[in-house]
Amino acid sequence: MSKKGKRYNEISQKVDKLKIYTPEEALKLVFETKSAKFVETVELAIRLGVDPRHADQQVRGTVTLPNGTGKTVRILAITSGENIDKALAAGADFAGDDEYITKIQAGWMDFDLVIATPDMMPKLGKLGKILGTKGLMPNPKSGTVTTDVAKTVEEFKKGKVAFKVDKLGSIHLPIGKVNFSEEQIVENFKVALDQIIKLKPATSKGQYLRTVAISLTMGPGIKIDPLLASSFVAK
Repeated sequence: MSKKGKRYNEISQKVDKLKIYTPEEALKLVFETKSAKFVETVELAIRLGVDPRHADQQVRGTVTLPNGTGKTVRILAITSGENIDKALAAGADFAGDDEYITKIQAGWMDFDLVIATPDMMPKLGKLGKILGTKGLMPNPKSGTVTTDVAKTVEEFKKGKVAFKVDKLGSIHLPIGKVNFSEEQIVENFKVALDQIIKLKPATSKGQYLRTVAISLTMGPGIKIDPLLASSFVAK
């Protein structure tokens, strides 16, 4: 058995797989599942009572985490004219127009997020297969198509996160790092979950939050009672 396997098994013993934890219990326990030699990400996973096959049950949006994600996001701004300088001044790692479209077509992908101004979207259409499959295509619903490129770059650099329900009805998003304080993770958890609850589609019937879980990058999932999670957010 590998070192990683032994370590994971030891950590897993701290989590009762049959237990549904309160938010308070889970948010404390997640720190005890630290195992990796790197600073792991605290990840929130939610399965929703929606059918993503229907356009009116798509859950997609952004949330600004008060304490950020702890991750340095490499931002590429596809824009033109004076907006290029504005994007760079606001913190974009790369900014430009046709030159970056050509670079991406040639295989360059050294970025984590693409922000674009509306005038560039027709040109970005040719990158649909490249950016779309990686979830990087700018979209107004994810806040990555904007007329105020500087403000948008600043927001994503400070901790704004875009999320989208997948074909299984689940949402996964980072809410910090294991070196954050418990209070910072709790605050990020509440803000992220609150935003997802607010986006409940009118056509979603029955229980909206089906499952809620929290974990570290290399750790086991810790299940949280969905009803208690909702009331915890409201506190």
